Amino acid sequence: MLDVCLLGTSGMMPLPGRWLTALMTRYNGSSLLIDCGEGTQISIREKGWTFHSIDTICFTHYHGDHISGLPGLLLSMGNADRVKPVTLIGPRGLERVVNSLRVIAPELPFPLKFMELTEAEETIQINGYEITAFQVKHNVICYGYSIRVRRGGRFFPEKALEHQVPQKFWNRLQKGEMITEGGKSYTPDMVIGPERKGIKLTYCTDSRPVKAIAESAKGSDLFICEGMYGEKDRDSKAKEYKHMTFYEAAQLAKDAGVNELWLTHYSPSLVRPEDFIGDARKIFSNTKLGKDRKSIVLEFDKNE
Repeated sequence: MLDVCLLGTSGMMPLPGRWLTALMTRYNGSSLLIDCGEGTQISIREKGWTFHSIDTICFTHYHGDHISGLPGLLLSMGNADRVKPVTLIGPRGLERVVNSLRVIAPELPFPLKFMELTEAEETIQINGYEITAFQVKHNVICYGYSIRVRRGGRFFPEKALEHQVPQKFWNRLQKGEMITEGGKSYTPDMVIGPERKGIKLTYCTDSRPVKAIAESAKGSDLFICEGMYGEKDRDSKAKEYKHMTFYEAAQLAKDAGVNELWLTHYSPSLVRPEDFIGDARKIFSNTKLGKDRKSIVLEFDKNE
């Protein structure tokens, strides 16, 4: 299962009850962060989670509301005696930007590993996550992220017996290993069925609605997408500043066939987002308002 917590939902500036942009996931003892706006570590503590297990931090882009909380978070992690490395993933310029921010956090007791994105789409395997970064359309280079937890096929002992696979190899084959002994080869497909549906989460902020978002979010269990504006008269402003409205996000969710949509990254002027959710649901019925520390546990399909 994948624990998901939307730590901050505000765009541009923090507000009472709305910290800046951040998302945290937990899987199999490893925690991942997407963006780290101001207030991220406070929200983590308010949620009752810990930053000790964060070993991967992804950045959509380098505007202040998405990265301003990083120096403080790194300092807190260092003060907690962390020694394990932290991997940072983001658009070109990542190392330069982070090292500039580290003027106020120059010495850390743990190493930072930098993975800079250079292609329109890149897939990274790390700590049990399959992370696909896809470029979107903002006024600077910006990426969305799909996070997948894959699930192997079901074990069928009758298949193993049919293929005369020695029982001592069953466990290793279930883990994907190929084995050769006595001139005979044994492969995982001799004991397990096809890959089952895993878990997929897609996260996107600060973009105009583009085809790459719908394609990348296709089939997601949860799609978290910016809804900068809910007011119907903000279309031109959304286009000018390369952001999205509630209704554009809802259309992307519908096009992608996702299970659930959470809106986030609200404009400071959007005081009552609940006033506009009804019209968004006319486009995609399972649209929900994100709020700070809104959480969900995404689980594997128990029927597979």
